[in-house]
Amino acid sequence: MNRLLPIALCLFAVSAVAQNVDPQLAAYINGIQAIDNHAHVAAPDLADDKGYDALRCEELPPDQGLEPANLRFGVPTQTTWKALYGVEPATEDEAEKKHDQMIAGSRKEHGDNYYDWLLQKAGVSTVLANRVFMTPGLKPPHFLWVPYVDALLFPLNNDALKEINPDRRALFTMEDQVRQRYFQESGVSAPPATLDEYLATVVRPTLERQKKAGAVAVKFEAAYLRSLDFARATHDAAAAVYARSVNGPTPAAADYKLLQDFLFHEVAAEAGKLGLAVHIHTGFGCGQFFNDPGSDPMLLAAAFNDPSLRGTNFVMLHGGTPFNRHPTSLIVKPNVYVDTSVLELVFSPAELARIMRPWLETMPERVIYGSDSGSFGPGMDWPETNWLATHNFRRALGIVLTDMANDGTITMPRAKEIAEEVLRGNAARLYHLENR
Repeated sequence: MNRLLPIALCLFAVSAVAQNVDPQLAAYINGIQAIDNHAHVAAPDLADDKGYDALRCEELPPDQGLEPANLRFGVPTQTTWKALYGVEPATEDEAEKKHDQMIAGSRKEHGDNYYDWLLQKAGVSTVLANRVFMTPGLKPPHFLWVPYVDALLFPLNNDALKEINPDRRALFTMEDQVRQRYFQESGVSAPPATLDEYLATVVRPTLERQKKAGAVAVKFEAAYLRSLDFARATHDAAAAVYARSVNGPTPAAADYKLLQDFLFHEVAAEAGKLGLAVHIHTGFGCGQFFNDPGSDPMLLAAAFNDPSLRGTNFVMLHGGTPFNRHPTSLIVKPNVYVDTSVLELVFSPAELARIMRPWLETMPERVIYGSDSGSFGPGMDWPETNWLATHNFRRALGIVLTDMANDGTITMPRAKEIAEEVLRGNAARLYHLENR
């Protein structure tokens, strides 16, 4: 079983207090065709697909002890299966055993329109698919590409980084594979001799190829590999680190961080020039050794405040949870957004509503719906979590906007405007999808 988000403290609980949603507002929200800012979509035309993520959590060393409560079989699985397949599995074992059968039956029934049917059931028009590479089975306008760029930050020997802990060994092994892919696509077999050559022959061409192939954003999963405290570094200092380490062992930690910091700035700046948004994983992650303090979105303030990066739009994925208050001040910046991806799958709608309220009170124009749909346990892969995340998010959005209208923070017409913006409008403007 895949273990994409073993988050021990995030319990999928039903609120003890009934949360009422204005019926007219609920109907309005349910009628909006959403844009999903972040998902891990399995390719329909590729067996044993590993392209859905650069860093696949199921390839980490197995966790010890109980599965977190939010990944266990329960009401969410039963509700989702009822909506998609018309049946409710009684046990985890039944869900696991019958899952492939349910998928096969739906594929047979809907044929080439299977993925379209899944999106229609969820009320989603467009999904930003986080993938190392796209396939012919994932096409616009329903699926748009967000490739990974962390490998560009680690161009040198990464052997010492693999020794930090067992998770890092697996993660950097996967990252080296992506790096080698980018090297081959750039016509090189090893890091070029100088930093300037690396920028000219690998970094910029890789981003340009991704843009040409249809990418609308690029994604960093850096919090799995290092802290998000990206500082400014001079070209000369970074070039010196690169030159003395290109043919040797892993650079000293401080030196390699300096080079990574410089390359982050170069990738983010180039992405902005190409019109690509930059997605950054923030908040909790999978594995036994994930560095939670290093995933705090507030660590990105220096990058967000860098005047030379104001031409780049940044999206903090996953709302920074457990630091979910921190995006509230960051989204005031003109080029910074936050999305809700994964929160719909690890929290109840009532709790997600509580998390979102400070964002919606402060800057609703920078809040975007995302699902993070993918593999979340027995009977719950991308098809199922695509539906569940959207279902839960609509409920959460109805709760928070009803509460804001009832206590006089906003009017009901404004609540509908915000719902439209968060589910669709903000993302449509960010990715220039207004006519889709």
